[in-house]
Amino acid sequence: MKYKHIIWDWNGTLLDDRWLCVEAINKCLDKRGLAMISEKTYKEVFSFPVKDYYQKLGFNFKKEPFEIAGDEFVSYYGKNFARTKLHKQCRFVLKSFLINEATQSILSAGKHDFLLDWVKAHSLQKYFIKILGIDNQYATGKIELGSSLMNSLSYDKNEVVMIGDTIHDSEVAQNMGIDCLLIDHGHVSSQRLQGTGRKVFQNLEKVLKYIN
Repeated sequence: MKYKHIIWDWNGTLLDDRWLCVEAINKCLDKRGLAMISEKTYKEVFSFPVKDYYQKLGFNFKKEPFEIAGDEFVSYYGKNFARTKLHKQCRFVLKSFLINEATQSILSAGKHDFLLDWVKAHSLQKYFIKILGIDNQYATGKIELGSSLMNSLSYDKNEVVMIGDTIHDSEVAQNMGIDCLLIDHGHVSSQRLQGTGRKVFQNLEKVLKYIN
């Protein structure tokens, strides 16, 4: 094993929810008479902070606060979460790391209370020693949360890796001083992820083979 501890992103990395995020944002766009987007376009524009991404899509926060559209998105997502599934090989990969005695955590830009419910809904709690989400529902604060997580772990930085699906995950890992592996089956296109200089994989199984 190349690492002793794996820090996982949740949305898009372990959970296959890009389609639902596109569905939810399109509801918000359509309500305001704005052009709806495809999953391909979504992967080219999605970014953090999500407020900036909303503005790229045409939301005007001089007319209404970001939180109005943000709350609409979160509400639709929550009502339809039961339709989501884990990415293929997710359970197999998590179990493989567990068998090989690598500990695992989740570090998410999802609200902490929601995240606990999401992980529980898919019966994955047993794989993680820590499950951490942020204290709001607008996806801000992951960098600070990552620093706190790193300080709580009893591993050297070269023994820890973050696995995510966004450019922001690379930024979070850089702030933590740890390695980062990215997967392009989530919310950001492969080309954009490759621009970070990180190793980019097509699926979880390929990540497992690399780490093992």
